[in-house]
Amino acid sequence: MKKTDHDLPATPAVQVIERMFALMDVLASREDAISLKDISEKTGLHPSTAHRILNDLAIGRYVERAQPGSYRLGMRLLELGNLVKDRLSVRDAALGPMRELHKRIQQPVNLSMRQGDEIVYVERAFSERSGMQVVRAIGGRAPLHLTSVGKLFLAADDAQRMRAYASRTGLHGQTRNSITQLPTLERELAKVRQYRYAQDNEELELGVRCMAAGIYDDQGKLVAGLSISAPASRLEEAWLAPLQATAQEISQTLGYNPGASYHA
Repeated sequence: MKKTDHDLPATPAVQVIERMFALMDVLASREDAISLKDISEKTGLHPSTAHRILNDLAIGRYVERAQPGSYRLGMRLLELGNLVKDRLSVRDAALGPMRELHKRIQQPVNLSMRQGDEIVYVERAFSERSGMQVVRAIGGRAPLHLTSVGKLFLAADDAQRMRAYASRTGLHGQTRNSITQLPTLERELAKVRQYRYAQDNEELELGVRCMAAGIYDDQGKLVAGLSISAPASRLEEAWLAPLQATAQEISQTLGYNPGASYHA
């Protein structure tokens, strides 16, 4: 008589773990609860084996019995997922990719976040041995409308919030290139939304140009910006593609899915 897997000796621990993951992958593939019969068919496990492992997972709240004979993923996974999310720091996720980008382009790379009506530089990657370069101080601040990262955040705001910012700040400038008129800023932000990157053309500081790409979290929310600052004559458009790729790499580490549809 042919033996089934429930007739065999105790399964080695590694195989049990592999079967557990297979079961959870099947549960994750469906929004609704799935029957034990379907689970068994999709995993290739004997129903009794699947039932035994599912019961063990249910004790730990990794799986829930939706109704007799059907299962779905449990709330314990949500709790663990939230713990991972809370411990994921944008700075920690960004630092390694920032250093790699700096090695590639040999120019400082900045990580900035929004704080009220300003951006704050929270991290940088640069080399003291490099030649002429623009190095932003960690903790330094600048108005949103005068910086490439700041424009990313303004572009992410709705029209009412953006106009409220303009009213609060007066759109004061710092150089002859600064954008100080609302219609001009609105046209600039429309370009940012269209092309998904932003530039600062000597608007914060004469002789310095910047380009920036956004970093997004698992909800599709803009949480930070990655920028390259360089002397105006040395900023290269060829840096944009690796900048955007690095920003996307960091975003995906934070749980962002570029193919997903996110709603405000």
